[in-house]
Amino acid sequence: MNLDALSAFNLVAAHGGFGRASRVTGRPKATLSRRVAELEQSLGVRLIERGAHSLRLTDEGRALHARTEGPLSEIAEAGEAVILGASTPRGRLRVSAPVVFAHVALPRIGARFARAYPEVQLEIVAEDRKVDPVEDGYDLVIRVDPAPDERLVGRRFLNDERLIVAPTDMARPAPMDDGGARAVKAVLLGTAAPDIVWRMRAGTETEIVLEPEPVMRLSSLLMVRDAVLAGAGAAVLPRLLVADDIASGRLACWGTHAGPSVEIWALQSARRLVGAKVRAFLDAVERAFPERIFVPPA
Repeated sequence: MNLDALSAFNLVAAHGGFGRASRVTGRPKATLSRRVAELEQSLGVRLIERGAHSLRLTDEGRALHARTEGPLSEIAEAGEAVILGASTPRGRLRVSAPVVFAHVALPRIGARFARAYPEVQLEIVAEDRKVDPVEDGYDLVIRVDPAPDERLVGRRFLNDERLIVAPTDMARPAPMDDGGARAVKAVLLGTAAPDIVWRMRAGTETEIVLEPEPVMRLSSLLMVRDAVLAGAGAAVLPRLLVADDIASGRLACWGTHAGPSVEIWALQSARRLVGAKVRAFLDAVERAFPERIFVPPA
Protein backbone atom coordinates (compact mmCIF):
# COMPACT_ATOMS: atom_id res chain seq x y z
CA MET A 1 0.00 0.00 0.00
CA ASN A 2 1.44 3.39 -1.03
CA LEU A 3 1.91 5.42 2.16
CA ASP A 4 1.70 8.76 0.34
CA ALA A 5 -1.64 7.77 -1.19
CA LEU A 6 -2.86 6.50 2.17
CA SER A 7 -1.79 9.77 3.80
CA ALA A 8 -3.72 11.75 1.17
CA PHE A 9 -6.83 9.65 1.77
CA ASN A 10 -6.64 10.20 5.54
CA LEU A 11 -6.26 13.95 5.07
CA VAL A 12 -9.35 14.09 2.90
CA ALA A 13 -11.29 11.87 5.32
CA ALA A 14 -10.25 13.90 8.36
CA HIS A 15 -11.11 17.27 6.80
CA GLY A 16 -14.31 16.18 5.09
CA GLY A 17 -13.36 17.06 1.52
CA PHE A 18 -10.60 17.57 -1.03
CA GLY A 19 -10.92 21.37 -0.99
CA ARG A 20 -10.72 21.73 2.79
CA ALA A 21 -7.81 19.28 3.02
CA SER A 22 -6.01 21.27 0.33
CA ARG A 23 -6.56 24.60 2.10
CA VAL A 24 -5.39 23.30 5.47
CA THR A 25 -2.33 21.38 4.27
CA GLY A 26 -1.28 23.42 1.26
CA ARG A 27 -1.25 20.31 -0.97
CA PRO A 28 -2.90 20.78 -4.41
CA LYS A 29 -6.46 19.49 -4.61
CA ALA A 30 -5.69 17.69 -7.88
CA THR A 31 -2.78 15.84 -6.27
CA LEU A 32 -4.93 14.68 -3.34
CA SER A 33 -7.63 13.47 -5.74
CA ARG A 34 -5.11 11.60 -7.85
CA ARG A 35 -3.52 9.91 -4.84
CA VAL A 36 -6.89 8.76 -3.49
CA ALA A 37 -7.84 7.37 -6.89
CA GLU A 38 -4.53 5.47 -7.01
CA LEU A 39 -5.22 4.00 -3.57
CA GLU A 40 -8.72 2.91 -4.57
CA GLN A 41 -7.34 1.29 -7.71
CA SER A 42 -4.61 -0.55 -5.81
CA LEU A 43 -7.09 -1.88 -3.23
CA GLY A 44 -9.83 -2.60 -5.75
CA VAL A 45 -12.53 -0.90 -3.62
CA ARG A 46 -14.29 2.45 -3.56
CA LEU A 47 -13.26 4.44 -0.47
CA ILE A 48 -15.08 7.73 -1.11
CA GLU A 49 -18.46 8.43 -2.71
CA ARG A 50 -18.16 11.75 -4.51
CA GLY A 51 -21.27 13.92 -4.92
CA ALA A 52 -21.80 17.23 -6.69
CA HIS A 53 -21.30 19.26 -3.49
CA SER A 54 -20.18 16.76 -0.86
CA LEU A 55 -18.53 13.42 -0.29
CA ARG A 56 -18.88 10.59 2.17
CA LEU A 57 -16.77 7.62 3.11
CA THR A 58 -17.91 4.17 2.12
CA ASP A 59 -17.94 1.42 4.74
CA GLU A 60 -14.52 0.32 3.48
CA GLY A 61 -13.30 3.93 3.62
CA ARG A 62 -14.45 4.40 7.21
CA ALA A 63 -12.76 1.15 8.26
CA LEU A 64 -9.49 2.06 6.57
CA HIS A 65 -9.48 5.56 8.04
CA ALA A 66 -10.16 4.28 11.56
CA ARG A 67 -7.35 1.70 11.37
CA THR A 68 -4.63 3.83 9.76
CA GLU A 69 -5.10 7.46 10.86
CA GLY A 70 -3.32 7.06 14.21
CA PRO A 71 -0.32 4.99 13.03
CA LEU A 72 0.29 7.30 10.06
CA SER A 73 0.24 10.36 12.30
CA GLU A 74 2.76 8.76 14.65
CA ILE A 75 5.06 7.87 11.74
CA ALA A 76 4.94 11.44 10.41
CA GLU A 77 5.60 12.95 13.82
CA ALA A 78 8.49 10.55 14.50
CA GLY A 79 10.11 11.63 11.24
CA GLU A 80 9.53 15.28 12.06
CA ALA A 81 11.10 14.82 15.48
CA VAL A 82 14.23 13.30 13.93
CA ILE A 83 14.50 16.07 11.33
CA LEU A 84 13.62 19.01 13.55
CA GLY A 85 14.99 17.86 16.89
CA ALA A 86 18.32 19.64 16.60
CA SER A 87 17.77 21.74 13.50
CA THR A 88 17.15 25.41 12.86
CA PRO A 89 13.41 26.24 12.99
CA ARG A 90 12.03 26.39 9.46
CA GLY A 91 8.81 25.98 7.52
CA ARG A 92 5.28 27.29 7.94
CA LEU A 93 4.05 28.12 11.45
CA ARG A 94 0.33 28.86 11.89
CA VAL A 95 -0.89 30.41 15.17
CA SER A 96 -4.47 31.21 16.20
CA ALA A 97 -4.93 33.85 18.91
CA PRO A 98 -7.78 35.84 20.49
CA VAL A 99 -8.36 39.18 18.78
CA VAL A 100 -7.33 41.38 21.71
CA PHE A 101 -4.13 39.50 22.51
CA ALA A 102 -3.24 39.24 18.84
CA HIS A 103 -3.60 43.00 18.30
CA VAL A 104 -1.92 44.10 21.52
CA ALA A 105 1.03 41.72 21.86
CA LEU A 106 1.65 39.50 18.85
CA PRO A 107 2.82 42.05 16.24
CA ARG A 108 5.72 42.97 18.53
CA ILE A 109 6.49 39.35 19.46
CA GLY A 110 6.03 38.17 15.88
CA ALA A 111 8.37 40.83 14.49
CA ARG A 112 11.17 39.80 16.85
CA PHE A 113 10.55 36.14 16.05
CA ALA A 114 10.62 36.77 12.29
CA ARG A 115 13.96 38.56 12.56
CA ALA A 116 15.44 35.75 14.66
CA TYR A 117 14.11 32.90 12.47
CA PRO A 118 13.99 34.03 8.84
CA GLU A 119 13.42 30.46 7.61
CA VAL A 120 10.02 30.28 9.37
CA GLN A 121 6.95 31.57 7.53
CA LEU A 122 4.87 32.84 10.45
CA GLU A 123 1.10 33.22 10.02
CA ILE A 124 -0.98 34.62 12.91
CA VAL A 125 -4.78 34.55 12.67
CA ALA A 126 -6.71 36.80 15.07
CA GLU A 127 -10.06 35.17 15.92
CA ASP A 128 -12.22 34.61 18.97
CA ARG A 129 -13.77 31.32 17.87
CA LYS A 130 -12.64 28.08 19.50
CA VAL A 131 -10.51 26.34 16.90
CA ASP A 132 -9.28 22.76 16.69
CA PRO A 133 -5.52 22.73 16.04
CA VAL A 134 -5.63 19.58 13.90
CA GLU A 135 -8.93 20.14 12.11
CA ASP A 136 -8.16 23.80 11.36
CA GLY A 137 -4.50 23.31 10.57
CA TYR A 138 -2.83 25.26 13.39
CA ASP A 139 0.51 24.45 14.98
CA LEU A 140 -0.37 26.48 18.08
CA VAL A 141 -3.49 28.08 19.55
CA ILE A 142 -3.56 30.77 22.24
CA ARG A 143 -6.58 30.76 24.54
CA VAL A 144 -7.87 32.79 27.46
CA ASP A 145 -8.98 30.76 30.51
CA PRO A 146 -9.23 27.51 28.52
CA ALA A 147 -11.36 24.67 29.85
CA PRO A 148 -9.46 21.40 30.50
CA ASP A 149 -9.15 19.38 27.29
CA GLU A 150 -7.23 16.10 27.18
CA ARG A 151 -6.66 16.56 23.44
CA LEU A 152 -4.52 19.65 24.08
CA VAL A 153 -1.25 20.23 25.92
CA GLY A 154 0.63 23.43 26.58
CA ARG A 155 1.66 25.99 29.12
CA ARG A 156 0.34 29.11 30.84
CA PHE A 157 2.53 32.05 29.96
CA LEU A 158 0.58 35.08 31.23
CA ASN A 159 -1.69 36.15 34.06
CA ASP A 160 -3.72 39.29 33.47
CA GLU A 161 -6.38 41.10 35.48
CA ARG A 162 -9.60 42.94 34.68
CA LEU A 163 -9.74 46.65 35.43
CA ILE A 164 -12.69 48.99 35.76
CA VAL A 165 -11.86 51.97 33.55
CA ALA A 166 -13.73 55.12 32.59
CA PRO A 167 -13.36 58.40 30.70
CA THR A 168 -11.10 60.81 32.58
CA ASP A 169 -13.92 63.32 33.08
CA MET A 170 -16.27 60.75 34.65
CA ALA A 171 -16.48 60.92 38.45
CA ARG A 172 -15.38 57.81 40.31
CA PRO A 173 -18.28 56.53 42.44
CA ALA A 174 -17.92 56.43 46.22
CA PRO A 175 -19.12 53.48 48.31
CA MET A 176 -22.74 53.48 49.48
CA ASP A 177 -23.13 53.94 53.23
CA ASP A 178 -25.31 50.84 53.44
CA GLY A 179 -22.96 48.77 51.24
CA GLY A 180 -25.45 48.70 48.37
CA ALA A 181 -24.75 49.04 44.68
CA ARG A 182 -23.93 52.38 43.07
CA ALA A 183 -25.41 52.86 39.55
CA VAL A 184 -22.94 53.82 36.83
CA LYS A 185 -23.26 54.38 33.08
CA ALA A 186 -21.48 51.54 31.36
CA VAL A 187 -20.42 50.00 28.06
CA LEU A 188 -20.97 46.23 28.08
CA LEU A 189 -20.30 43.28 25.86
CA GLY A 190 -23.38 41.97 24.14
CA THR A 191 -23.00 38.68 26.01
CA ALA A 192 -23.10 40.30 29.48
CA ALA A 193 -25.93 39.15 31.75
CA PRO A 194 -28.76 41.66 32.26
CA ASP A 195 -28.35 41.58 36.07
CA ILE A 196 -24.57 41.87 36.12
CA VAL A 197 -22.83 43.73 38.97
CA TRP A 198 -19.21 44.85 39.29
CA ARG A 199 -17.25 44.50 42.52
CA MET A 200 -14.37 46.95 42.54
CA ARG A 201 -11.24 46.90 44.68
CA ALA A 202 -8.65 49.66 44.98
CA GLY A 203 -5.82 49.13 47.43
CA THR A 204 -7.06 48.63 50.98
CA GLU A 205 -10.32 50.55 50.62
CA THR A 206 -13.69 48.89 51.09
CA GLU A 207 -14.94 46.96 48.08
CA ILE A 208 -17.35 49.06 46.03
CA VAL A 209 -20.34 47.41 44.36
CA LEU A 210 -21.37 48.95 41.04
CA GLU A 211 -24.54 48.34 39.08
CA PRO A 212 -23.79 49.05 35.40
CA GLU A 213 -26.52 50.81 33.45
CA PRO A 214 -25.85 49.90 29.80
CA VAL A 215 -25.40 52.86 27.48
CA MET A 216 -24.18 50.53 24.72
CA ARG A 217 -23.73 46.81 24.14
CA LEU A 218 -20.94 45.88 21.73
CA SER A 219 -19.62 42.64 20.30
CA SER A 220 -15.88 42.99 20.97
CA LEU A 221 -13.55 44.25 23.67
CA LEU A 222 -11.78 46.48 21.15
CA MET A 223 -15.07 48.22 20.42
CA VAL A 224 -15.81 48.56 24.14
CA ARG A 225 -12.39 50.17 24.73
CA ASP A 226 -12.93 52.64 21.88
CA ALA A 227 -16.38 53.56 23.19
CA VAL A 228 -14.99 54.28 26.66
CA LEU A 229 -12.25 56.42 25.10
CA ALA A 230 -14.99 58.33 23.29
CA GLY A 231 -16.68 59.08 26.64
CA ALA A 232 -19.63 56.66 26.54
CA GLY A 233 -19.21 55.23 30.04
CA ALA A 234 -17.22 52.88 32.26
CA ALA A 235 -16.27 49.30 31.39
CA VAL A 236 -14.44 46.22 32.64
CA LEU A 237 -11.47 45.52 30.38
CA PRO A 238 -8.26 43.45 30.57
CA ARG A 239 -5.14 45.30 31.67
CA LEU A 240 -3.24 44.29 28.53
CA LEU A 241 -5.79 46.17 26.41
CA VAL A 242 -5.88 49.43 28.39
CA ALA A 243 -2.46 49.68 30.07
CA ASP A 244 -1.16 52.19 27.52
CA ASP A 245 -4.34 54.29 27.72
CA ILE A 246 -4.11 54.46 31.52
CA ALA A 247 -0.39 55.29 31.49
CA SER A 248 -0.91 58.10 28.97
CA GLY A 249 -3.88 59.55 30.83
CA ARG A 250 -6.43 58.77 28.12
CA LEU A 251 -8.40 56.56 30.51
CA ALA A 252 -8.94 56.61 34.28
CA CYS A 253 -8.53 53.37 36.20
CA TRP A 254 -11.06 53.21 39.04
CA GLY A 255 -9.85 49.89 40.43
CA THR A 256 -9.51 46.16 39.91
CA HIS A 257 -12.50 43.97 39.20
CA ALA A 258 -12.82 41.40 41.98
CA GLY A 259 -12.37 37.80 40.93
CA PRO A 260 -9.70 35.41 39.70
CA SER A 261 -6.95 36.57 37.37
CA VAL A 262 -7.15 35.91 33.65
CA GLU A 263 -4.93 33.05 32.46
CA ILE A 264 -3.57 32.96 28.91
CA TRP A 265 -2.28 29.64 27.57
CA ALA A 266 -0.44 28.43 24.47
CA LEU A 267 -1.75 25.01 23.43
CA GLN A 268 -1.20 22.41 20.75
CA SER A 269 -2.55 18.97 19.90
CA ALA A 270 -1.51 16.33 22.42
CA ARG A 271 -0.91 13.99 19.48
CA ARG A 272 1.86 16.12 18.02
CA LEU A 273 5.46 16.37 19.11
CA VAL A 274 6.78 19.85 19.80
CA GLY A 275 8.88 20.72 16.73
CA ALA A 276 11.72 23.23 16.65
CA LYS A 277 9.62 26.06 15.17
CA VAL A 278 6.85 25.68 17.77
CA ARG A 279 9.35 25.48 20.60
CA ALA A 280 11.11 28.62 19.36
CA PHE A 281 7.85 30.56 19.15
CA LEU A 282 6.78 29.45 22.63
CA ASP A 283 10.13 30.63 23.98
CA ALA A 284 9.66 34.00 22.24
CA VAL A 285 6.21 34.42 23.82
CA GLU A 286 7.47 33.54 27.29
CA ARG A 287 10.43 35.93 26.98
CA ALA A 288 7.93 38.72 26.31
CA PHE A 289 6.33 38.09 29.74
CA PRO A 290 9.20 37.09 32.05
CA GLU A 291 7.16 37.74 35.19
CA ARG A 292 4.00 36.21 33.67
CA ILE A 293 2.24 39.53 33.99
CA PHE A 294 1.54 42.11 31.31
CA VAL A 295 3.82 45.15 31.34
CA PRO A 296 3.28 47.59 28.45
CA PRO A 297 6.37 48.10 26.29
CA ALA A 298 8.32 51.27 26.93
